[in-house]
Amino acid sequence: MQVSYLEDHPEFIPVLAPAIVAHYRDIVPEENMESRIAKLRSHMNKDKMPIAWVAHSDGEALGMAALRVHDLEGREALTPWLAGVFVRPEHRRCGVASTLCPVVEEKAWSLGFETLFLFTTDQQSLYSRLGWEFWEKGTWRANPVDIMVKTR
Repeated sequence: MQVSYLEDHPEFIPVLAPAIVAHYRDIVPEENMESRIAKLRSHMNKDKMPIAWVAHSDGEALGMAALRVHDLEGREALTPWLAGVFVRPEHRRCGVASTLCPVVEEKAWSLGFETLFLFTTDQQSLYSRLGWEFWEKGTWRANPVDIMVKTR
């Protein structure tokens, strides 16, 4: 498995976009292919946020993750965020997210940040294994979430 900037592999956007739209359909019903593609394209950066990475193997996109200035409405004072961690269903439980997260973390540290945030509805145990700690409870689109933090 390799991890590359999404900017270097735009050919993965048509594979990732429909999978992400389908995954979040119940929570983000207004999202469509065009809006998701536009969001992914906005993350095609290397030195300014938002920045996205894609995990891939043998020409196939496995998943992605991003570094964003903000990710949770109402928590704009917290920055930056490990965000948009998504693994295609057929590649889950194979270490994709565990491989992507440290790449995003290292970029945040290299940009001079000492603290990084994320929120999750259901992957607290994964992030805890990766060294993240609970910060506080929050809400995303009427769903309870845990905000987690990691320091350098």
